[in-house]
Amino acid sequence: MRLKSTSFFVTGLLLFGLSVSSFATVEYAKKEKQKCTACHVKMGKKDLNDVGKCYQEKKSMSSCAAK
Repeated sequence: MRLKSTSFFVTGLLLFGLSVSSFATVEYAKKEKQKCTACHVKMGKKDLNDVGKCYQEKKSMSSCAAK
């Protein structure tokens, strides 16, 4: 019984962590007033383009504007 409850707890934490990380990217897009593809190679993918890599480092779109 204890193993079953531990499994549910770990699964819950994992799902919560995944939902928070995906929500954060939407928050960045809203904060910067940009579409997701301003930083990502493709919508819904984790792969970053050059602007996204710059933003990840500097946390400022103004210093990472596409040239």
